[in-house]
Amino acid sequence: MNTKTKMLGLSLLLGVGLLAGCGTIDKGSGSGSSEAGKKVVIGYFPNIDHAPAMVAKEKGYYGKELGKEVKVEYKTFPDGGAFMTALKTGDIDAGLVGPGPVMNNFTNGADVKIIAGASSGGTAIVASKKSGIDSVEDFNGKTFITPGVGCTHDVQMETFLKELGITSARIGGTMKHVTGNPAQYASMFESGKVDLAAVPEPWATQLVKKAGAKVIVDSSQISYGKTLPNTILVTSSKKMDAEKEIIAKIVKAQQQAIEFIAENPEEAKEITIKDIKDITKQELEKDIVDNAWKNLRFTEEVNKEVIQQFAESSFDLHFLKEKPDFDALIDPQFIKR
Repeated sequence: MNTKTKMLGLSLLLGVGLLAGCGTIDKGSGSGSSEAGKKVVIGYFPNIDHAPAMVAKEKGYYGKELGKEVKVEYKTFPDGGAFMTALKTGDIDAGLVGPGPVMNNFTNGADVKIIAGASSGGTAIVASKKSGIDSVEDFNGKTFITPGVGCTHDVQMETFLKELGITSARIGGTMKHVTGNPAQYASMFESGKVDLAAVPEPWATQLVKKAGAKVIVDSSQISYGKTLPNTILVTSSKKMDAEKEIIAKIVKAQQQAIEFIAENPEEAKEITIKDIKDITKQELEKDIVDNAWKNLRFTEEVNKEVIQQFAESSFDLHFLKEKPDFDALIDPQFIKR
């Protein structure tokens, strides 16, 4: 089997796995039976930066905090758009998602509140081995890919480009932008359809180790790489007002998970690898997770100033139609230190 066939097979397998994660529901262990008929649904993605939800689920933190009268269920999502739809329709009560979809939906009038952080870092810009790119000086005229137009990683990429004096063809510049599932990037690199990818972990490490890609801008160098929460815990103000105690307990459970990750990183990795495999049917290699983990920081902190700066970048890049004010978007009252 040649290299091209191997990479295509890997990409197809990963792509099928991610699609399999859409809409999956798992009953939380340790949550007990529902005596009063109450149910809380937590949403998250089968990505390593969503590890706090997976650890809280595996360790039963949600169930322990919410009590036996509440039934805990979980839904996983392939992208931020599907997650936000579920939040707006009430299919989930709270969950983890990237800040990009949250900001876009809030600007368009959606009822969403950021109540805690989950992780930060992890986005890198990598180049295919066929691209001829060795540094940022080689970016002009190339094609880059991100998971979606205006997604968190897209805004980070295009903000970084703008600081270099480069813009995408979307706003009259020299670089062509396409979108796609990160599971497909290896085959797109191999085919020569794209040259660069702004991609979250563990995909950045996966592309380097499996597809021979090269990291051009690491997660500490890309715009907002060190400070922007790339995964946040959100709910709706309606849910927060109606069931304040439940939301407070969800935040507390996540804080316990983040503490567990800090104190038990190896076990946390094992939980994350297993949960992703259960959902996607794809097992991440331990060395890939080890490397990707180094580029992530798990924290409940949310930096309001950075969120606002990121939003203003989104506006400057024409992802948002109006200059945003996100004072009302973030409510950290449930974070206990």
